[in-house]
Formats: sequence, C-alpha cells, structure tokens
Amino acid sequence: MTLVLASTSRYRRELLSRLEIPFEVLAPDIDETPLPGETPAATALRLSVQKAQAAAAVYPDALIIGSDQVLMLDSEQLGKPGDFDKAFAQLKKMQGRAMVFHTALTLLNSRSGRIQTRDVPTVVHIRALTDAQITAYLHKEQPYDCAGSAKSEALGIALMERMDSPDPTALIGLPLMALTEMLMDEGIDVLTWHAV
Repeated sequence: MTLVLASTSRYRRELLSRLEIPFEVLAPDIDETPLPGETPAATALRLSVQKAQAAAAVYPDALIIGSDQVLMLDSEQLGKPGDFDKAFAQLKKMQGRAMVFHTALTLLNSRSGRIQTRDVPTVVHIRALTDAQITAYLHKEQPYDCAGSAKSEALGIALMERMDSPDPTALIGLPLMALTEMLMDEGIDVLTWHAV
C-alpha cells in the first residue's frame, strides 16, 4: 500500500523521511478553525482525522497520515506568528511559563476504513528571557511558521528550560514513536519495511 502524508508542513515531511519509507505528499484542503467549546486536544484530533480523510478521496488504497498541533498557554490558543512582531509578543508572553502542545496523529487505512488516532501532549517550559535574547533568536532563526515561535530541533532549544513528552518528535509536528506503533498495527515493520 502507498504511504501518504496529508500535510503541507515541511517539518512533517522531514520527520517522516527519518523512517526511510517511501511516501507521497498531498496537501489537504480543510478549514482549521476550532469549533466553539472544543478542547485543544479535540481540535487537534479532529483536524488530523479530517486531513487524512481529505487525502482518502485521492488515495482509496493507501495508509494516510494526518497530523495537527494546537498550542495552549493557560486558556489561550496560540498559532503560528507569521512575522517578527507577533513572534516577539508570543515569546514575551510565554517566557518563564509552561505551555502544552497537543500533537494529534491519525493513521487511516483508506482500503479498510480503519482509523487509529492519538494525542501526544508535550509540556514546554520557556526560560525567563531578555528582550535582547528574544530579538537575537528571532533574527537568527526566523521561526515565523512555527506555533510557539521556536524550533526545538534547532537554536530554539536554547529558549527552553524543560520539556516533558512521551515522544520528542511530537513537538516538531509528527510523533514518530506513535506512528511506528500504528504502522506495525497495520502490518508494516518500519525497520525491515515489509509486511509483518
């Protein structure tokens, strides 16, 4: 079966490449607006399922990966900043505090209709930072397409005091440990890349 990543994220493509399994990419066209009263985990799970289902229309005989991430700071949902000013404001607000990234993962077998889902939460504690440190970081890395305005896989790790997660790849956007387990449940051995 074809493996399909239903995502526009270059970070997810890079992560999936680590498993050394051939895959195709499809950009799903879905509305990512949270529903009224929806929890962050529920939003992330719903969107990950919708992304996979959108790809199933194009790939009726495939294993389709959908993933989505929602960042919560207290009761506020934070998205991708888009520019320096918004990223600076996000990091200012987050410094010295903890936040939760809900990274949802879906594996849809479009042949059988079987759907596996998982929410992999990551709690990130941001250091107390000076304005000069925030400015220097943003000019060096320009993480304007990352929720939370920092790349943990690069220099952004220096902003972080602590990270609590069952899967360190979840924070980057695609929980590979959970995905490996889901693929095994579908008969795919990632290490030998054949049906189990």
